[in-house]
Amino acid sequence: MNFCVFGAGAWGTAMATHLVGLGHSVTLVPRRMEHALAIASERENSEYLPGIALDQNLQVGCETRPVLMETEVILLACPSKALRKTCSGIKEFLGDARQAKCFLALCKGLEPDSLKLPHVVIQEELGEGVTSGYLTGPSYAREIAEGKPAALVLAINGDRDFASRIQAAVSSPTLRAYLSSDLAGAGLGSCLKNIYAIATGILDGLQLGENARAALITRSLYEMIELGEALGGMRTTFYGLSGFGDLVATCTGDWSRNRTLGLEIGRGQSPLEIISKQNSVVEGYAATECFHSLCLEKSLDAPILTEVWSILHEEKPPREALQSLMNRDLKSESLS
Repeated sequence: MNFCVFGAGAWGTAMATHLVGLGHSVTLVPRRMEHALAIASERENSEYLPGIALDQNLQVGCETRPVLMETEVILLACPSKALRKTCSGIKEFLGDARQAKCFLALCKGLEPDSLKLPHVVIQEELGEGVTSGYLTGPSYAREIAEGKPAALVLAINGDRDFASRIQAAVSSPTLRAYLSSDLAGAGLGSCLKNIYAIATGILDGLQLGENARAALITRSLYEMIELGEALGGMRTTFYGLSGFGDLVATCTGDWSRNRTLGLEIGRGQSPLEIISKQNSVVEGYAATECFHSLCLEKSLDAPILTEVWSILHEEKPPREALQSLMNRDLKSESLS
């Protein structure tokens, strides 16, 4: 198949590398011209995925019209806050995209102003009739690029036969893609897990032990399921790769930017200081604000999320936030 990837961060570059290695025609589209020139000349994305040699067959483009002309599947790997602008730029040349059949979000976050999920933004900008969805799940970019084993969810609307074609196209002996029709659930899980990874990082930064971490991740799963179902996802989706799977990976992986943010906060640094020094987007920081607003609007109880928001946006000391959670009324456990 013919793919193009808009956004040349670590995740977009990794997926482009994976796909071109399977023999597909792939074009990687960086946002900045100078970044595109650097990648094309060095055959390496030294800014976001250093040390990974890029296949000579991987094309690097910067002009939207020629990139879209032969493309069948468009992967949107930009930050969630830039998704609408990216889609708007694509829409201008959509008439030239004669083969374009599907738009998949790789980003993991809500649109900050509207609080809408990525697939909703895609449909609003490109038309409700477009085939859209997510390729998501536990996905450390470097491991995908290196060909280490992984499994993802392809949540997609539209024709099932075409969805199966994409599933087969992205799958390989080292990567399995599982189909889902629950776009809302897949999108919500991919956003919410970043918030709980920040919480886990804070706990680890405070050096509170393995028991505390296990308890926090378990209760985070429960909170994710309750919130996700209340916001329109299917309960079963959150037990799968885009929910529990991504939660475990992001909460425990040393590579996780969200967990790292939490670690540094737990060690005493200011959230704003850490964010200001980041080269890559930490989606969980904005997601916490977005979901906190949704919880207030819809009267949803999310104690872990609320405490993370208080730490990030109200400068609440992490140990006070922990005490707030530990002193809540006792209750029965329920994960059903």
